Amino acid sequence: MVHDGGMVDDTDDRIRFPDAPKTELDQALVELFDTAGRVMVAQGRLRNLLEATRAVVHLADLPLVLTRIAEVAVDLVGARYAALGVIAPDGSIERFFPVGMSDDEADAIGHLPEGHGLLGALIADPHPIRLENLKLDPRSSGFPPGHPDMESFLGVPIRVRDEVFGNIYVTQSGNGAFTEEDQELLTALAATAGIAIDNARLLEETRRRQRWSAAAAEITGILVSEQAHDSLGLIAERVVELAEADLVTVVLPAGQGSLIVDTARGTLADGVVGLVFPAGRTLAGRTMESGQPILADDNTLGDAGSNPWLPLGPSMAIPLGSSSQLHGVLTVSRALGRRRFTRADMDMAADFAGQASVALALARGRAAGTRLALLEERGRIARDLHDHVIQRLFGAGMALHALDLPEADGVTRARIDETVRALDDSIAEIRTAIFALVSPDARERGSLRHRIIDVVSELSPAFPSSPRVVFAGAVDLLVPEELSDDIVAVVREGLANCAKHANASETALTVAVDETSVVVELTDDGVGLDPPGAGGAARASGTANLEARARAHGGSFSLCDRDGGGTRLRWTASIAPREAAS
Repeated sequence: MVHDGGMVDDTDDRIRFPDAPKTELDQALVELFDTAGRVMVAQGRLRNLLEATRAVVHLADLPLVLTRIAEVAVDLVGARYAALGVIAPDGSIERFFPVGMSDDEADAIGHLPEGHGLLGALIADPHPIRLENLKLDPRSSGFPPGHPDMESFLGVPIRVRDEVFGNIYVTQSGNGAFTEEDQELLTALAATAGIAIDNARLLEETRRRQRWSAAAAEITGILVSEQAHDSLGLIAERVVELAEADLVTVVLPAGQGSLIVDTARGTLADGVVGLVFPAGRTLAGRTMESGQPILADDNTLGDAGSNPWLPLGPSMAIPLGSSSQLHGVLTVSRALGRRRFTRADMDMAADFAGQASVALALARGRAAGTRLALLEERGRIARDLHDHVIQRLFGAGMALHALDLPEADGVTRARIDETVRALDDSIAEIRTAIFALVSPDARERGSLRHRIIDVVSELSPAFPSSPRVVFAGAVDLLVPEELSDDIVAVVREGLANCAKHANASETALTVAVDETSVVVELTDDGVGLDPPGAGGAARASGTANLEARARAHGGSFSLCDRDGGGTRLRWTASIAPREAAS
């Protein structure tokens, strides 16, 4: 437009567009950008899932695998807390691996979850659970004191082949609530976790089998060598290490339907050796009866329930010996609350025990040959002692006794009598030594004398000096077979208690028998009896066993302090009169 003065004004010549709605093309572009953004986010989450998969599948240590799964779950779905719970056979949570909490928070909570509330619901029905606020769900059982506040919740099961191994739990989503996409990603992670767990379990089991096999080969080499000492103790020590057990025992028959703990190793082994208990339906008794290994959630020592002296948790009992000749039972236990043994654990322990039993048989066979030669030499020594030494001592005693010294004063006569008594005591002790030096035939008959001597020899290393043993009367002739087992058990229990509690320098055992009764007396010069209640449940149960055995045979039992220090144990039993032969 031309104005006056010839100047041109172009301000009104600019192009203007009307303010109209966006076209369909504009809307399509916006939707395309939104879709592309979601695709990029989804691609990023899928990339995170792949990275999480790689982070899990290359691990071999099972506890590390389980912890790592919980860690990647937090990053994968943007949660604050996560945990992986391993399900026990009874449906409770056996192991729990939490992440996201500080040590102080974990300590404030105390014990780990046991599988109640929402966690129990996921165990009972292994399908994903997703909640915006878990506190509003009727299945929630609330939080213990000190537990962090949680609202959003997502839990999915982990399957290993056809078995529900455990569950992954995540809480406190960074976006306020978990989405269906979060659930799909966590489910995919659980599937990958199942494969990783299965591989780790197989590798762990393979390594454990290798350790058991190596230990079996080591034990076999030691037992068949000339350096084998305390064979049962050596086996028990290896099993404690291999099975991660708190107590391993070797239980042997004690007669009259009873069992005795011969060997014990582990952190819970104090006061267990020498424990005598009725077999009944105990774990060891059932294995002794069936000859088959048994797996149990706890180790019971009686029909009334758990072991009253030492409550034990997960346990297994393994027979020692062949199917035709069972020597004893190997029991393997963990403390209450510890992880259960698996079927694979029992199979590996049974294989180890089987190889150890063969090695024990070979070692005993070699030892029997050595002992046979030794006993032949002992027989020769016994004959010399009987034919020469005892006769000379007896002759010297008779000569002293027959001396006619009318002028001798009282002191001289007392000294002569004391010398005669000393000679008599020496003869009695030499006779006892002769009984221990007889031919192997008597040992094969299992005479009571030799069974007692075997027990004393077995327990002698626990004493500063070997206990002195004296027999009086026809022990092997007059004591019936059904009473012999109880006498051996009494001797073992008494000596074991003396070794553990008496702190004695000298111990003496006397077994005397006549036509009506047998008396077992054990004396020591130790510290005497403990104050009431200070001896421990195991010692009290042992003396109760001795009293019960005495009552069963019409006898008596007493345990008291001796004048001058020490203790005296006295156990008696009646011997039923034998019927005259017709």
